[in-house]
Amino acid sequence: GEDISSEPHFHSETEGHTEHSSDTDNDDDWEQPSFPTAKSTGLFPKYKSLYSCNKGFTQKGNLDLHMRLHTGEKPYSCTTCEKTFSLKGSLVLHMRVHTGEKPFSCPTCKKSFARKCNGLRAHMRTHTGEKPYSCSVCERIFAQKGHLDSHIKTHTGEKPYSCSVCNKTFTEKSNLNKHMRTHTGEKPFSCTVCEKTFAQKGHLDSHLKTHTGEKPYSCSICNKTFTASLMRHERTHTGDKPFSCSICEKSFPCKFDLHSHIRIHTGEKPYSCPVCEKSFTRKGGLRSHVRRHTGVKPYSCSICNKTFTDKSNLNTHLRKHSGQKPFSCPVCKETFSQRGSLMRHERTHTGEKPFSCSFCEKSFAYKCDLHSHIQIHAGEKPYSCSVCEKTFTRKGNLNYHMKNTHESETL
Repeated sequence: GEDISSEPHFHSETEGHTEHSSDTDNDDDWEQPSFPTAKSTGLFPKYKSLYSCNKGFTQKGNLDLHMRLHTGEKPYSCTTCEKTFSLKGSLVLHMRVHTGEKPFSCPTCKKSFARKCNGLRAHMRTHTGEKPYSCSVCERIFAQKGHLDSHIKTHTGEKPYSCSVCNKTFTEKSNLNKHMRTHTGEKPFSCTVCEKTFAQKGHLDSHLKTHTGEKPYSCSICNKTFTASLMRHERTHTGDKPFSCSICEKSFPCKFDLHSHIRIHTGEKPYSCPVCEKSFTRKGGLRSHVRRHTGVKPYSCSICNKTFTDKSNLNTHLRKHSGQKPFSCPVCKETFSQRGSLMRHERTHTGEKPFSCSFCEKSFAYKCDLHSHIQIHAGEKPYSCSVCEKTFTRKGNLNYHMKNTHESETL
């Protein structure tokens, strides 16, 4: 007889959707076999699960497959890594990880995938912009069901996966696996061009595009293209800031910015300069700082040939040529060429003063104001009048003095 276990899908009358195995590998890439139902024909008995779910099936083979969800049975084993699966189809899909087989190709950009549904079909939405999955709580929409499932846990607070080393919890098992590499130092993904290694496959994929120059993600608003997901960029247009600080309730467009911000509260600066031992909250900050010691300026303006230590400084400089101001205030709609300028401007609306004096605890909205204030305590007056040699703590005060006292003398 036919080996029904080779079919990874089975039809349930009690629910109008396809069942999946409990394995991490999803079985969406296999075509749903057409099973006649007892309801439509009246010819087949309805087999019921012996467990508490009481799900019904028109064929006993489908019930047997479903039962493995309850028993945990995984009879199909990979001959390469010994990972086991409850469905034969899941094993077939998994084997492509080892063989590198990618039989499904995008007709638009020719990128190939190992899976049809979670691979090719999900990728096609990057071209069409389709987002068919909607959150029932906040109505946010997603291109992939897995992203919606992860998002829903931000409403429920569910974090079922826990790190055995530091007890940090995660909404997804894949996030736990990535986190574990921070403890082990494992970087299993290697670039075939320059041999640089990465802890996450997504980081490798983004890195590879620096070699190919590929930028497959295009913003539907400003047409700017990106090597990786443009979700973060889109928030510069929408003003969406879904990540909120639990201490001061300040919100951010991406999780990375939130993590960096929290270090302002904790005082943590994990990245230290090997030359002068100055420490930084961000790795990028350290990398930029080290170039001040080396004098390396690898980023050059194609218009005026000015060079920069950081790509972000180059991008900011290019906006002087283009006049582009992509950062918009969600309150008053004023636009800015730099994100930092927007963040400083937002404090005029929020009243936030994150910079505090360690001598008198007076707080300031801007770091430069704090530095000027500290000079009052230190007695330092670094700005000197070239006419009468009077000194000032602030450059603005010097400018005011020059204009009102010596303006006629300098004409």
